[in-house]
Amino acid sequence: MKDKAASTSLQKGADIIRGYVKKLPDTPGVYRMLSENAAVLYVGKAKSLKKRVVSYTRPDQLPIRLQRMIALTSTVEFVHTHTEAEALLLESNLIKKLKPRYNVLLRDDKSFPYILMTGDHDFPQVVKHRGAKKRKGQYYGPFASAGDVNRTIAILQRVFMLRNCSDSYFLARSRPCLQYHIKRCTAPCMGKVSKDEYAQQIEEAQDFLDGKSHAIQERMAGAMQRASGDQDYETAASYRDRIQALTSIQARQDINIEGLANVDVIALAQKEGRSCVQVFFFRAGRNYGNRSYFPRHDKEETPEAIMAAFMAQFYENKPVPKNVIVNIAPEEKALLEEALASRVDTKVSITKPQRGGRKRAIEFAQKNALAALDRHLAEKASETKLLSGVAELFGMDEPPGRIEVYDNSHISGTNMVGGMVVAGPEGFNKSAYRKFNIKTAAEADDYGMMREVMERRFKRALKETPDMEGEGWPDLLLIDGGAGQFSACKEVLEDYGVLDMLTLVAISKGPDRNAGREQFHMVGKASFQLPVNDPVLHYLQRLRDEVHRFAIGTHRAKRQKQMTSSPLDDISGIGAKRKRELLHYFGSGKAVAGAGIEDLQKVSGISKSVAQKIYDHFH
Repeated sequence: MKDKAASTSLQKGADIIRGYVKKLPDTPGVYRMLSENAAVLYVGKAKSLKKRVVSYTRPDQLPIRLQRMIALTSTVEFVHTHTEAEALLLESNLIKKLKPRYNVLLRDDKSFPYILMTGDHDFPQVVKHRGAKKRKGQYYGPFASAGDVNRTIAILQRVFMLRNCSDSYFLARSRPCLQYHIKRCTAPCMGKVSKDEYAQQIEEAQDFLDGKSHAIQERMAGAMQRASGDQDYETAASYRDRIQALTSIQARQDINIEGLANVDVIALAQKEGRSCVQVFFFRAGRNYGNRSYFPRHDKEETPEAIMAAFMAQFYENKPVPKNVIVNIAPEEKALLEEALASRVDTKVSITKPQRGGRKRAIEFAQKNALAALDRHLAEKASETKLLSGVAELFGMDEPPGRIEVYDNSHISGTNMVGGMVVAGPEGFNKSAYRKFNIKTAAEADDYGMMREVMERRFKRALKETPDMEGEGWPDLLLIDGGAGQFSACKEVLEDYGVLDMLTLVAISKGPDRNAGREQFHMVGKASFQLPVNDPVLHYLQRLRDEVHRFAIGTHRAKRQKQMTSSPLDDISGIGAKRKRELLHYFGSGKAVAGAGIEDLQKVSGISKSVAQKIYDHFH
């Protein structure tokens, strides 16, 4: 009976798609498969929309994964593009934005840090930079992590003694700071070094970052020998320490390949139906670090398809080098090269090396990818075991796929916020975290705050997924609180008719608020505790601590914003310049609020109409 229903759904989906095919042109574009509740199931691109989409009308020739997708399809949307390369770029953008269920999906989308050698000061500073490259200067990177940047900056300071202080700090100095005394800076702020001498330091640092470290070491070695010959042993020792610092950073980089220039090395490893993609950044032959990714995909996907999807999404908002070397050639390599080249206005080459240094680099990356995948699988096995333990503890039919954890934070009823974190088989899903600014609950009413959070969460959930199914619907609600918070949540869930659709648990601190003596509260069950060394208890404590951290962080951010806000912020048409003039003239936002129209007009840039608007806002 079940097979017959599935067959009917599959045929229905194919018929729906067939209806669209009749109207489709033979042009490039992107298509989106949508379910009955408008959830995006799949995003695809095509050189010919008509020829590509018609393949979905013959589901018996497609993999099981796509058959399931077709059975759920109720609507198809299309976007036409000029070229297939444009379609590929749009496809990767939509996949990252919409996160369709049946696409290969790159989940981790963090930006990469750079080293910035500033160019807007007579004595440039060396700083870590992340984000848009708006400040004048030279950028070096990307680096795989902030730790890689910090270590490199520390080396630059030890070897080339460059300042890392802000311009305001630089101008305010009346004597050299500690960095000068520990030989990490030449104190240009106090004139201990001339502009030309400091420029020489900057030039040497830039040579080092451009891959000319051997020449620098040779120059320093020569200077050390000359200082030693002149019996200037302090200077010789200084050069010795700087040479050792250069050597140490090269030794920590695991692998450096001469002549590799600016290359990204991408290796894919697979095991037990899972994949790890390891990305290494080589700049001027030097290893700038690596990062592991674990894209979500169906077990039926080919390595070539996974590599192609990963690269398209990875470079959607990241710098594209001229050369990318891989251990598995991606599907439609030429098309991907064309699409990536359009982002940087230069030719991009994707190659699978067969010999030499590049072959050694890709083998090194592949070895790291496999090791990272082994660690990942071990962690997931442990996570799966813990989730099974959670299901057994709380009497659930199966391990929870989505756990939502809630907590509130405030100080004496001010800046009240609620926090929600999400966890599951893949660990914490930080993109699903939510914060709730408490609007209606009375001050310091913890129960009312939790009630408001639950009402807003499930009112929206029922609106978006009325069938109470899908990835966004929780299996387990874990509340950081005692019997009072538990009762408040229970009432809301009963009112919305969803209490029987999920498992509700509250975790409260035990006597003397000691960790390990927490009590658990559930529907129809007396409160209970777990043994102090129970792994499931430690897992639940970790969930509770994460939501506590998130809620407190949200509260602090809101409190900080309130502390630095001004009554003038909410007046439309009052920009930064006018706000500054008003505060300079009156001294405070409170004084502005009490000023009359004639007094307001005395301020530079405040016309009669603007003065009237400000007066009306406060009165």
